[in-house]
Amino acid sequence: MALGGCLGFGSGDPQHPPSPAGANIGATPAFADCAAWKEANVRERYGTIGEIRAFAGGPVGRDRSGATLEDDDAYELLDRACENDFAKRFKLYKLYTRAASFQSERQER
Repeated sequence: MALGGCLGFGSGDPQHPPSPAGANIGATPAFADCAAWKEANVRERYGTIGEIRAFAGGPVGRDRSGATLEDDDAYELLDRACENDFAKRFKLYKLYTRAASFQSERQER
């Protein structure tokens, strides 16, 4: 699960240019939490979202991939979830994957 800073994914949106390799919040997706999110800049946040998306969207069973979110939707989700002080130790990948799985359920209906 530890993807490190080797993946450089980002949004295709001109306001959010693709993140270069290593541009993340300074922790692997398994350890990145809301405290780190709040300290990061926009480019680092999108880099981390890309790493989490790469992990979450990986193979699941036969001919299936894990559920993912659009980068901007993920950014809004994590920003809202992390705004309260009590959330500082919430793991970003858990917030992301749970939200993505609910979105996937709605799309399948």
